[in-house]
Amino acid sequence: MFVKTGDKVKVIAGKDKGKEGVIVKTIAAKDRVVVEGVNIMKKHQKPNNQYPQGGIIELEAPIHVSNVQLLDPSTNEPTRVGIKIEDGKKVRVSKKSGTAL
Repeated sequence: MFVKTGDKVKVIAGKDKGKEGVIVKTIAAKDRVVVEGVNIMKKHQKPNNQYPQGGIIELEAPIHVSNVQLLDPSTNEPTRVGIKIEDGKKVRVSKKSGTAL
């Protein structure tokens, strides 16, 4: 997977196309990511310790990793990700600007 928790991404497909957010969680086994403020769903929650009132709560649902594109920190534009080996370590590199991510 080319993205990590904490990366800023832009949604490029789906109902939330064009929105930007930070990755909160990655689910590598299913190739999905949870992006802050994107793909909001409503859930009917029974009262419990975390939600003493219960009711209808809004949560971020996971979206497929192919529907997001990493934002280049220098230009703040969507970019593809490449890998370059520097000093024996793999480094993620922006395809647009060539800078390390």
